[in-house]
Amino acid sequence: MSKYLISFDDGAMTFTEEEGAAVGEAAHRVVQAAQEAGVWVFGGGVESQQASVVAVNGMVTDGPYPETKAVVGGFAIVDVTSREEALKWAIEFAAACRCAQEVREIMFDPLV
Repeated sequence: MSKYLISFDDGAMTFTEEEGAAVGEAAHRVVQAAQEAGVWVFGGGVESQQASVVAVNGMVTDGPYPETKAVVGGFAIVDVTSREEALKWAIEFAAACRCAQEVREIMFDPLV
């Protein structure tokens, strides 16, 4: 099994405020389905706020980095057998959240 990060950019969800409840319910149904399928690891929305960046020397600045055009607005981590299966879950999240999803494999760490 491999873990995949499924995420979307902050601001990508462009539905109206009135549609928000329906989008939330749809997203929660996908999460519940992933839990029932035994592939759900963790996930959630990320508060829309300016990030803090901690440099290697410990200096803290407001972020994100100036060259960053988008920041994560929400994510899910699933533990699945293949990239194709991760993409199937991303399709479900894209439909529920009404926005495109990015899928990236999380590197295996033998010490974890």
